[in-house]
Amino acid sequence: MHPEIMRELHAQRSRDLQERAHRAGLARTARRALRALRHTGVAEADEVVVPAIPDYVDGSFRTAGDEAASRVPAARNAA
Repeated sequence: MHPEIMRELHAQRSRDLQERAHRAGLARTARRALRALRHTGVAEADEVVVPAIPDYVDGSFRTAGDEAASRVPAARNAA
C-alpha cells in the first residue's frame, strides 16, 4: 500500500478514536452531574440568566410604537 494512503488511513482512524473518546468523556461528565444533583437533593437546575439581545445594530431595542410603524402597507387589504 502506498505510504501516503497508509498515513491518511492512520490519521482518519486516530481522529475517529479521539472523537469517540471525547463523546465518552462528555457522557461520563453528564452522568456524574446528574448523579450529583440527585444526591444533593436539588430538584431543579440553577436558573439561567439570558442577557437581552438588542433589536438593532446600534444596540437599541424596539418600542411599542415601532410595531405600528413597521407594518407593511401591502399586507393590508386593497381598497
